[in-house]
Amino acid sequence: MTPLGDEWIVGRDHELALLSRLVDALTTGRSGALLMTGGPGAGKSALLDAAARMARRSGVRVLRCRGSEGESGLPFAGLHQLLRPFLDLAEGLPGRQRAALLGVFGLDDGTPTVSDPLLTSLGALTLLSDVAEHGPLLLVIDDTHWLDLGTLDVLAFMARRLEGEPVALLLAARDTAVPAQLDRQVDRLTIEPLDPAAAGRLLDHQPRPPAGRARSRVLEQAAGVPLALVELARAVARDPAAAHEDALPLTDRLEAIFAADLPELPPATRELLLFAAAAESAELPVILSAVGDRATPDDWLPAERAGLVRVDADRVRFRHPLIRSAVYRAATYTERHTAHRALADVLVGDPDRRAWHHAAAASGVDEEAARELDDSAARAQRRGGYAAAATALERAARLSPDPTVRAGRLVRAATMAMYAGHPRWVGELSAQVATLTDEPALLAEASLRAGWALAVTTRFAGSLGFLLPVAEAAVDEEPVLTLDALATATTPAYNSGAPEHREKILRIAERVPPQEDEIGRLWALAGCDPVRNRARALAMFARAWTDPLAEPGARPELDLPLARMVVLGGTAWVLDETAEAIRLLGAAMDHLRRSPTSGANATVAQALALALYESGSWTEARAALDEAYGLAAEGGLENVVVGAPVLRATLLALRGDTEEARAAVQRAVHGIDLPNCRSLQVRTHYALGAAALAEGDHAAAYDRFRAVYTRQPEPEPLHFHASDYYLADLVAAAVRTGRAEDARLVLDTTRRRLAEGETSARLTAIVHRADALLAEPDDAERHFTAALADPAGDRWPFERAQVRLDYAEWLRRRRRAVEARPLLAAALEVFERLGTRPWTDRTRAELRAAGVTPASPPAGSADSLAELTPQQLQIARLAAAGLTNREIGERMFLSPRTVGFHLYRIFPKLGITSRAQLRDALPEPGE
Repeated sequence: MTPLGDEWIVGRDHELALLSRLVDALTTGRSGALLMTGGPGAGKSALLDAAARMARRSGVRVLRCRGSEGESGLPFAGLHQLLRPFLDLAEGLPGRQRAALLGVFGLDDGTPTVSDPLLTSLGALTLLSDVAEHGPLLLVIDDTHWLDLGTLDVLAFMARRLEGEPVALLLAARDTAVPAQLDRQVDRLTIEPLDPAAAGRLLDHQPRPPAGRARSRVLEQAAGVPLALVELARAVARDPAAAHEDALPLTDRLEAIFAADLPELPPATRELLLFAAAAESAELPVILSAVGDRATPDDWLPAERAGLVRVDADRVRFRHPLIRSAVYRAATYTERHTAHRALADVLVGDPDRRAWHHAAAASGVDEEAARELDDSAARAQRRGGYAAAATALERAARLSPDPTVRAGRLVRAATMAMYAGHPRWVGELSAQVATLTDEPALLAEASLRAGWALAVTTRFAGSLGFLLPVAEAAVDEEPVLTLDALATATTPAYNSGAPEHREKILRIAERVPPQEDEIGRLWALAGCDPVRNRARALAMFARAWTDPLAEPGARPELDLPLARMVVLGGTAWVLDETAEAIRLLGAAMDHLRRSPTSGANATVAQALALALYESGSWTEARAALDEAYGLAAEGGLENVVVGAPVLRATLLALRGDTEEARAAVQRAVHGIDLPNCRSLQVRTHYALGAAALAEGDHAAAYDRFRAVYTRQPEPEPLHFHASDYYLADLVAAAVRTGRAEDARLVLDTTRRRLAEGETSARLTAIVHRADALLAEPDDAERHFTAALADPAGDRWPFERAQVRLDYAEWLRRRRRAVEARPLLAAALEVFERLGTRPWTDRTRAELRAAGVTPASPPAGSADSLAELTPQQLQIARLAAAGLTNREIGERMFLSPRTVGFHLYRIFPKLGITSRAQLRDALPEPGE
């Protein structure tokens, strides 16, 4: 039992020690973030209060906010509660940050602006950083699971960027409702039930502790939950016979206990409590105005004495959310509706909360209340609160008397939820539409949304089950809709790899007559069969991109050039036009970062990471992967949540961090049905094969590489596109393990299949490398030279370096060491730049065998750069270009203080002491 002020906390010594370390670190300028999770009544709020007291005793300023179920649909309500004491300091923020932050609170100057979620988040972070200039800050957030989604996004943004700030984030949420934005972003502390001994000690400290049978029943019923122990002890003290009643479910029992005090309270107090529960607002003036002359401020006193609420200044808080629930549910239907109507009447100046109270007061369907929520959704959308807009539209749909209108609002809600990046929610909303209407346009749009929702998970067959029927049904009457559906369907069809889906997409596409905009057909052709359709797709690609890159600041859902940019970037990637893919996808990401469409951001960021990886820009690829994963984890985009760590594991394996690579793969694919996700399955095999290759275990590497083709008499690729890029690695491992004949079977079958279409320069070089490794001595050299003949092969530096190394080894074995040396030198330069230690070591050994002593790796290349995180490298490059800390922070959504903190750490890693030395210490991007 630990004393804290005038309170005692029992059985939480471990948790209190962790909180003490968090506060101690904060007093020395170190940041931190911790999320406490547990069931209702576990004691999370008590631990938050304890941490706040520790902080204040240590001279740390504490800012607090609490989530509210009733305000979870109001955009940025929690953020306003948190920042309200310091909003007057927002005048000192950079102009764009100030406008974005104040705009979401409706405190701007009224000038129309486009909502910018990232600038809003950066404005909040910069404001807190400015406040922390005067002393460390502890942000204490209770009931995080009831915060609005806009606030959660800002908190997740800050949690990822606190390093270097004297700011710590301490949150609490129910273990069954941890917000997705924070689930993987913040260290977690689970608040378990008390053990029996601690539970007994807590009972002993109650004013009238139960004894005998009553004590054992209370301990059994409470199951270690502190709040239940306290409340059940009070119940037994009030009515000893209660200990002999049949057991009830814990939550029902607790709610019944909380409501048991209500009949003893004066009517005016009960009415105040009901209005507070209905309002879910801590604002006393609003509650008192709604109640009118039926109650006065003095009528709160009985509720305070009963321990139900705490009243401070002009705010009131329920001691626990379940007390609010009990109060609300104990009221009659009529009493609840009366409270909501009265609250709506006094909230004239707050149309959003007024709309929600009108909705709560509605009896059955009510189109007027539905229209108010519809208007509230429109306001939320303009402020960038897509999640709040979806919530309002979903409630408006339930109030709509006309089933078709209801279906339309659900479709719009699904669209808003899609823009907010919440695929599971999109699926739930879309599924309801078919039960309400047979209107073809609404059903088609709902199917498109449902298909998108599943496409970004790993349920590709389910996604295509929505999308392909829409595409087929619309061929004759709405060909544009067909191409839109096919474009959406091509991505899950690619990821699935199942031939029947791709064949159906291509059949439907051939039935669509030529359209003014052929972008959907282009992606279908390239994404479903990039070899057979290569020539046609390249011709369409050249015609399609005639518009300049879209201007920054445009709304992505309305910006057709941006949509074209994304599709064309994906098309360029799948056709091995890698440099063009990087240009297009990079430009698309620049736009998407200014929007709240986390679903689109994550998928585009992952595609960009793949292109950067293939081009040899591995540090930039890691940064894109970090961004993709963070966005996907927040939004539940399972395909990216798995795919990004698998590609990161590949980079680890190629750099020799094999154990970490295997662990990363194991974590990523746990619980995933890989045979239904063939693109992921192939890339997983390659990551593990590369790890084996890095360790010199060629037999294990061969088994992994061989698994990307079937074991049929004529082996087929496991994935129609991804498998063939690992053909040469398969052959290289086969030659070293005596499995050349099996590899030759795969190679011969693959060559015949590829001959049916047109291969890229990259794939052509891969096949020539494989041919060279399996060829007779007199025939090998022509394949090696063919693999290196096309200068375009330099676009894929790691693969080209592998060819040079293989060729040089072949030359040296034939006593042609002089010819091998330039090939080895060129390969070594690439391997050192990329930091691939196993390949670097092998190449250096070959150089020594060829009579050359390799020079030491240059300073500032991979060895030193590998110590920098992707974020630090980006900061270093911007600083080297002459940008100030504030300008870098504006670009990277960091505070100036955090930028300075990172530069302080960067200098010793690069072996420099000043900003002026950065330019010479860093290689040019892409080198």
